[in-house]
Amino acid sequence: MGLSKLTKLPALGIDKESLASDYKRYFSYFLGREGRESEKHYLYFALALTIRDRLIERWKGTKRAYDESGCPRSHYLSMEYLLGRCLGNAALNLNLENELAAALQAYGLKLEELTTLEPDAGLGNGGLGRLAACFLDSCATLQLPVIGYGLRYEYGMFRQTINNGYQVEEPDNWLREGNPWEIKRPEYKQRIKFGGRTEYVDDGSGNWRIRWVDTKDVLAVPYDIPIPGYRNGTVNTLRLWKAKAIHVFDLGKFNAGEYPEAVAEENAAENITMVLYPNDATEHGKETRLRQQYFLVSASLQDVLHDWVHRYGENFTKFAEKNRFQLNDTHPTCAIPELMRLLMDVYNLKWEEAWKITSSTVAYTNHTLLPEALERWPVNMIGSLLPRILEIIYEINTRFLAEVAQRWPHDTDRQIRMSIIQEDEIKQVRMAYLAIIASFSVNGVAALHTRLLEQGLFRDFSEFWPHKFNNKTNGVTPRRWLAKCNPRLASLITTTIGEGWVTDLSQLRRLASYADDKKFRARWRDIKQANKKQLLAVFSHHGIQAGTDSLFDVQVKRIHEYKRQLLNVLHIIHLYDRIIRGDIANWVPRCVVIGGKAAPGYQMAKLIIKLINNVATVINHDPKVGDALKVFFLPNYGVSAMEIICPSADLSEQISTAGKEASGTGNMKFMMNGAITIGTLDGANIEIREEVSDENFFLFGLTAKEVQETRHHYDPNAIIAGDEDLQRVMHLLESGHFNQFQPGAFNPVLDSIRVDSRIFNPIIDSLRNPRDPWMVIADFRSYVNAQRRVAEAYRDQERWTRMSILNTAASGKFSTDRTIKEYNTDIWRLDQVPAYSTEGISM
Repeated sequence: MGLSKLTKLPALGIDKESLASDYKRYFSYFLGREGRESEKHYLYFALALTIRDRLIERWKGTKRAYDESGCPRSHYLSMEYLLGRCLGNAALNLNLENELAAALQAYGLKLEELTTLEPDAGLGNGGLGRLAACFLDSCATLQLPVIGYGLRYEYGMFRQTINNGYQVEEPDNWLREGNPWEIKRPEYKQRIKFGGRTEYVDDGSGNWRIRWVDTKDVLAVPYDIPIPGYRNGTVNTLRLWKAKAIHVFDLGKFNAGEYPEAVAEENAAENITMVLYPNDATEHGKETRLRQQYFLVSASLQDVLHDWVHRYGENFTKFAEKNRFQLNDTHPTCAIPELMRLLMDVYNLKWEEAWKITSSTVAYTNHTLLPEALERWPVNMIGSLLPRILEIIYEINTRFLAEVAQRWPHDTDRQIRMSIIQEDEIKQVRMAYLAIIASFSVNGVAALHTRLLEQGLFRDFSEFWPHKFNNKTNGVTPRRWLAKCNPRLASLITTTIGEGWVTDLSQLRRLASYADDKKFRARWRDIKQANKKQLLAVFSHHGIQAGTDSLFDVQVKRIHEYKRQLLNVLHIIHLYDRIIRGDIANWVPRCVVIGGKAAPGYQMAKLIIKLINNVATVINHDPKVGDALKVFFLPNYGVSAMEIICPSADLSEQISTAGKEASGTGNMKFMMNGAITIGTLDGANIEIREEVSDENFFLFGLTAKEVQETRHHYDPNAIIAGDEDLQRVMHLLESGHFNQFQPGAFNPVLDSIRVDSRIFNPIIDSLRNPRDPWMVIADFRSYVNAQRRVAEAYRDQERWTRMSILNTAASGKFSTDRTIKEYNTDIWRLDQVPAYSTEGISM
């Protein structure tokens, strides 16, 4: 039998009978299970394999279309991909939900129950990883040939539990039961170099070349995950690399009784992809993080180059026309010297040829305005771990500084500022500078963010290359963040304006005309109430009771001082103070939901979690408060939790210090689902407010410019002394009301916002020893006033529902479909390539 006959199979059915038959076959024969007494995990696994078969058909058709067209491709390099659960998303995008539900009903099973058995993939932490996942969804939906590259972390960042109010980190062993969505591809493994030294060798033709030798190599083994587009037959690829030892087992050492040593090499190699974000408070943690970053880019670039050589030979003349590498933040910047290394040392290109290719194919997305969040690596660490890479970085820097000197002669200060090498006591490599220098495109992720990059953080580079800088405001995929997570609302929208909005979110504008329809508002309100009941079931599991008439006030995101969960807590304490003083005229019951993880080494963020939980415990158990106020910290916040929270929220807290949040995507998810934003003029909040108008957005706080101006004369003590509400809040905190059995527990938090007025010098303090650097006290009164406007608006349910409808109607701009179209038009310039269909497959 010929190979073509082996691989050419009839299309799999997508009717309930075919699905039911395949499900039974997988459950009974592949998994060897019998009856419903089996562990529930196997019920889910059989369903995932049934769906995966349908994905693979389309996956192969997509690959064949890309290969035969010879189309240009983009390669998305990211350290994170926060996929969430794959089963429900695949069922939605393949249009299988109804047929699957009917097929499972024959076995007495429910689709929605089986989907909850899937663990969230531990491949990301926050907005960066979720954005990458949304981008891949949109690329497949738009039928763009884009492959994602990442790492297959054995454990996620951590599983968060709360013990006595404190965050406790537990291993997130998300792969414990296996992952049915991935396919191992050992035939595409790559070899990654670490350590060693470099030497010059004669290649036999009189040319001296550099060789990286005496290295300790590690294998990168790929695992592919299919990424389906929305009902179009396209399935793109996310390729994740797992680290493996070259020599897995030393039999000699084992026979000699040296058991740990026998597997030492395997353990050392696998540590690279063991944990997402190892704690970099230690030198070992920092080195592991650098290993991870280089491992990702080296494996991915070798993969791309090997594929190129397989198809076109070692002719790189048109490589830049056919390939783009998008760096998702600064983490993958090692891709630049690594691409240079591979082109020069492996494929024998000269520096000028390799640089022309590199600087024509690499594009850089910046996701942070915080200088401390930009990647910097000690020169000694890179030199020890990646000696050849350090040599190339120095050469890039030398050539670049020559260009700077030619443009601005005698301006040595500018050369020092722009140098890739930061000449401090401990020399460091500024990876963001390297990314800017080598990339043909540098983009921010919101209009304000990009402007601040150009005028502040990267001003010198913007003056040198103004044409490089551009903005690509982030978005979220409407498939997961409305169609899937909020099926009740999605159904109402489709019934009202048709289903075209799922792939063209701008069509939601048509909902605005229904905002004044009383019957439509009633249906909208009923859906919000039903969604709230789902979230209340989660509350109840944690012993908290609340009513659906409460204002659901939500702030879920990474715990960080600049995101100002602390400001939210101060307002909660203010509300509590009002209640116990009897100031409750026209009171609006409120349920405040906060969730998020703090990095294991970030002690202040972890203490803020403790404060939130202590405040919640006091308030939730105070009989004087009753149902007027509830506070809930949601443990282990992630994608699947957000899918329940997002449709239920009334108020979206986007309260970061102005000028610190690059964009945000949680603000977009909430807006899309009809929540109303309370926020500063920061990140994408500005564009959200522009879209929805000021009357449907609760604005407060200093602007980014005012934040900078205020720092020079900022006295938090004076503000506290002049605000009676704030004085009472601080008294409750400082008196130990929320930590009666733990005296002084929150002193570091209080110290971070207080300044001893006896020694206060506003200029010196703001520059040398900043207190309240995130302007929590400065924005408190404005925030409280905005929250009063929130309560006033919520009392009028007809008004509030109208605002909710208009928020959803105005959310069309914030689809990743729009974002990806802009990336493609301005940066990637890829052609849309429809997948080859298989007979019998519904597109």
